[in-house]
Amino acid sequence: MTRLRRLAWVAVSGVVVLTVGGAVTTHLLDDPERGLTAARGAGDTHCREATQKAPGLLAGNERRSVSLEGVVVWGDQDVILRCGVNSPLATKDPCFEAGGVDWVIDVRQSTPERKVIVTFGRTPATQVAIRIREVRTDEAILGLSHLVAGIPVSGRCLNSQ
Repeated sequence: MTRLRRLAWVAVSGVVVLTVGGAVTTHLLDDPERGLTAARGAGDTHCREATQKAPGLLAGNERRSVSLEGVVVWGDQDVILRCGVNSPLATKDPCFEAGGVDWVIDVRQSTPERKVIVTFGRTPATQVAIRIREVRTDEAILGLSHLVAGIPVSGRCLNSQ
């Protein structure tokens, strides 16, 4: 091979490697399931019903297709719903009622970027993680409360403090 052909082959190979690497990276970064797992109780009938009823649009974010049971994602993981988590016990974490459902802000799991909120007094419980710079928490929770309202109530958060 002449030197010019070798240089051309190396250049083409480099472009191919960069293109494939870029495509793989883009796919991984755009994967709505990245870093997520289904909760232990995700197969519960109530979870299946809740996730099937999940809206296509929530707080301005489109629902993304995921294959994880009991998990729904909107936007670029701007809102993540995981049904089937353990129901919190009596807690000093802040709680509130929205749409007839008691919710607890999980202070331990929340970060400055993401608020984690869990239903209280319902088994299975539902966890919602909200990217607070992208989504109004109250808008997301009000849009999701009806999904879990059908899960039987076993206690009230406001009475547990």
